Amino acid sequence: MDERGYRRLEVWKLARELTIEIHEMTLTSLPKFEMFEMGSQIRRSMKSVRSNVVEGFGKRIWKPEFVRHLTYAIGSCDETIDHLETLWETRSLADQDLFTSLSEKLDLLKRKLVRFRQCVQRDHQPLDQQGT
Repeated sequence: MDERGYRRLEVWKLARELTIEIHEMTLTSLPKFEMFEMGSQIRRSMKSVRSNVVEGFGKRIWKPEFVRHLTYAIGSCDETIDHLETLWETRSLADQDLFTSLSEKLDLLKRKLVRFRQCVQRDHQPLDQQGT
């Protein structure tokens, strides 16, 4: 896979990995009735994390837009965590190891997104301010 652009971002790589894992979890570990309800919700919220990182990176020439999309990604990550916890609490997701693994990875992703947003807020120089 091409490692240029947003694909080189650690937060995007982790979001991509989680998007795939959550998609697989909803298809293989949930009851059929949840596949179309909470399964759909958690897939969409996780895809939103990944997509907002990409969209923000694409708009990085405008620092406020970059920060805004990273904020959206953090919010979608929180939403995904909440959906996962709901699936666990309602026993729709019964695999404790899978729940723990996904929870830990989502917590890590959120911490990385928050740190990345802080770095962008502090250090990012849009291209037009770099003299290019």
